Amino acid sequence: MSEGPADSEATDELTHTTDDGDVQMVDVGDKPDTKRRAVARGEIRLTPSTIEAIEADAIGKGDVLATARIGAVQAVKHTWETIPMCHQIPITNVETDFEVAGDRVTLTVAVETTGKTGCEMEALEGVTTGLNVVWDMVKAAEKDDDGQYPDTRIAGVEVRDKEKTAVQ
Repeated sequence: MSEGPADSEATDELTHTTDDGDVQMVDVGDKPDTKRRAVARGEIRLTPSTIEAIEADAIGKGDVLATARIGAVQAVKHTWETIPMCHQIPITNVETDFEVAGDRVTLTVAVETTGKTGCEMEALEGVTTGLNVVWDMVKAAEKDDDGQYPDTRIAGVEVRDKEKTAVQ
């Protein structure tokens, strides 16, 4: 069963703050375990010559997409360490997909878990870190004569899909 707007957690009261305004982690202890999947995507815009170098595996630092894939998976597994009120959840699967075309690399990260809370933040962390790794790997090729990055942009980071299914 997919979670829709009527039963979405977004309609609940704010739960990361107490009545006094103190920040707190949400208590999910009484929630039933459910299978959850979240898919996030984003892109990094690069110069066409950098895209060609990525496709030809001609970036001096090494294989850009393989390194970014490792970074994305590592970020998913460590999300709870960087997002203050995020629960440490059991990650059951991570899928990464890169699309290289024209002037951009698009990264889609799907994360799955079975537990008491969702995995959207993990998918978003995977995308943003994976794209940051791409930037790090290609920054020498992207710099202009002044050492700036006028054509390099990370954009369009979003959660594309979120599913929640009862455990059978």
